[in-house]
Amino acid sequence: MTTILKAAAREAGENLTTVRKEGFVPAVVYGAGRATESIKVSLKEFLKVWKEAGESGTISLELPKGKATVLIHEVANDAVRDIPQHVDFLAIDVTKPIEVAIPLEFVGVSAAIKGGMGTLVKNLHEIEVRGLAGDIPHMIEVDLSPLDALDTHILVKDLKLPKGVVALVDGEVIVANVSALQEEKEEVAGPIDFSAIEVEKKGKKEEEGDTAAA
Repeated sequence: MTTILKAAAREAGENLTTVRKEGFVPAVVYGAGRATESIKVSLKEFLKVWKEAGESGTISLELPKGKATVLIHEVANDAVRDIPQHVDFLAIDVTKPIEVAIPLEFVGVSAAIKGGMGTLVKNLHEIEVRGLAGDIPHMIEVDLSPLDALDTHILVKDLKLPKGVVALVDGEVIVANVSALQEEKEEVAGPIDFSAIEVEKKGKKEEEGDTAAA
């Protein structure tokens, strides 16, 4: 499902600090053969759309002069407040396949982990896929319930992808697995060499004797 976001025109030379104080995020839209266009979008609405669509879900961007199907290509955040300061929207041709990275969301309960048999190892947190923009989800769920024993694993080929969407990662790549718990080895002190201690004490006494004689 395509999310809708309204955009307003942003004039050249418009003060960006003022734009942000008014509750907007400065942005640009480009791609699919169109000229780069400076716009601004509501910060509140953008945060909502960003949460829903992520960076792989399509957005219907309502521009002053028509609509464009876009992806959130890049977001520059304020380093202190972690609030979007600028957004790049990439316009796409919905009739042509695109390649994007989709985040993985781990769900379900692993009996092996719950039973303390091992520890969960997540080898991938996102995968590259190809498909039509309208078919690509904004995330892929990874069900951990099949991990019911030590050394069990989930492969890329085990992931459930929508029809028409293919992974660009080898199907045999491990997404997650249960690894044996590694016991912490305690440092074992070696045997005490009492003869060395006696020699050291004797040497100190001789040094003290020599000092007193002097």
